[in-house]
Amino acid sequence: MSAAQGKVAVITGGNRGIGRGVAEALAHEGYTVAITAREAASATTAAAEIGHGARGYACDVRKHEQVSTLFAAVEKDLGGVDVLVNNAGGGLFAPVATMALEDWHNVIETNVNGVFYCTREAIPRMAKRGGGYIFNVSSLAGRNAFPSAAAYCASKHAVNGFSEVLFQEVRDQGIRVTYLMPGSVATDFGRGAAAKQDWALQPEDVGEMVVDLLRTNPRAMHSRVEMRPARPQKR
Repeated sequence: MSAAQGKVAVITGGNRGIGRGVAEALAHEGYTVAITAREAASATTAAAEIGHGARGYACDVRKHEQVSTLFAAVEKDLGGVDVLVNNAGGGLFAPVATMALEDWHNVIETNVNGVFYCTREAIPRMAKRGGGYIFNVSSLAGRNAFPSAAAYCASKHAVNGFSEVLFQEVRDQGIRVTYLMPGSVATDFGRGAAAKQDWALQPEDVGEMVVDLLRTNPRAMHSRVEMRPARPQKR
């Protein structure tokens, strides 16, 4: 029997990009996968395409009430939560002096508040099942700042710091925490998949990393993983 048999994984923003790559990898590994998107149709369509019993749920992670409803529904439908992949995120880029307040709030509320809301709901559910694993999808931008990305870089710095605190708080409950810091990934984020297809990381590369980490002996925890293209585009 696979070690993933009977285990439930929640992946926010699992309908596309990195989240989709992770969801497909976990589904093939034998996890029962619950993915979210802001629109129900997008979530259910992606879940049907992933197969392996994947389930789609509508959830805007900026809204605590929707997050609470999501985790209650997953627990009722699938029995609990063993793995959480906090992937839902976004970036809106502009210089600080001209960035719209709404854009700042959208980035921070999605990339930081959403991680907090989902993690807070997952911890007691994982503890009831004897432990679990939380993955927070950050970015190399959480260490390497660049102009016109104040909101995005600040949010990823926050995810890194949050994760560093979190693993110390929950490891005695058998819950492991890893924050993943990918560099350029061939998704629609930033310059788009087409511009990066030949040299960037692929969403499935991140999915493989998540699977590899889940397979490691529970006595070991990789608190931070940096991922870079092996042959980045020459400038």
